[in-house]
This record gives sequence, C-alpha cells and structure tokens, in this order.
Amino acid sequence: MGNRKNFTSEEWAKVLESMMLAGMAVSAAEPSGLWGTVKEAFASRSAITASKQSASNELVKAAIAELETQEGRSTVQAALRKLVAGAEPSEIVKRALDNLREVSALLDAKAPGDAAAFRDVLRGISQKVAETSMEGGLLGVGGTRISDAEKATLAEIEKALGTTT
Repeated sequence: MGNRKNFTSEEWAKVLESMMLAGMAVSAAEPSGLWGTVKEAFASRSAITASKQSASNELVKAAIAELETQEGRSTVQAALRKLVAGAEPSEIVKRALDNLREVSALLDAKAPGDAAAFRDVLRGISQKVAETSMEGGLLGVGGTRISDAEKATLAEIEKALGTTT
C-alpha cells in the first residue's frame, strides 16, 4: 500500500498537485467565464471530497488528508501559482497534462498497487468538472454540457494517465 513515505517531498507535491490539475486542465480547455470557473472549481473540490468518503485506497486517503492540512494546501497553492503565472489557457492545459503524465509514471514506480485507484480518482475529478458548466450558451441557456475542447482534453487526460479505453 502506498502512502506519503513512498515518495520524496517533491514527488509527493506532484501527486497532490495532480488532484487539482485534473480539474484545472478541463477548465482551461474551455474557459467558462467567472461564474463557470467558480462552479468548476467547486466541482473539483466536491469530487475530491466525494473520493475521500468513498475511498478504500490508502494512497487516495493519504493524499486527500494532506490536501486538508494547511501545509498541503500551501504546497499545492504555491505550485499552482507558479504553473499558471503568465500562461495562456492552452499552456495551462499542456502543463497540467505534463504533470499528470509524470504522476502516472511515479505511481507505477512507487505505488503500483495503488496506481489504478488513484488514476480513477483523477479521471473522476476531470469528468465531474467537464460536466459542471454549460459551454457555448448565453447565461447557461443553449450551450452543451461538455464542449468539444473539454472532450478532447478528457481524452488527453486518459492518455496521460495511461487509462485510454
């Protein structure tokens, strides 16, 4: 069973970041304006909370527990600020996908027994964010639930995680 001790401090920070970046990649793929972005951020957090309540995997539980600490939140916030500083949405998507690829490889190397469950959580977060806000409409009317850009990003996330079906 994997936990924080399986990873260096830098690797663990990447694992924590991945939980936020799974949703951010989808949000950045099709920016939804202020209200849509707030809804998508809430959906990401909600998906993480739901994963905590249903998780039987120790690595998932450990990562979520760490995100609930001041230290964990500070680590992730600092990394995310650095990641998005001066970046266009398409660059944020690229950087998020790079992180997810790196974390997928780390999971395989350091916690292979937990890798599939952790990847499922990341996919669930990204899917929930994609389904949250209507795209392309006016004030939520006439849009689509998941835009083509979000669908493409979801597929890229699956590829990055090695979970393409």
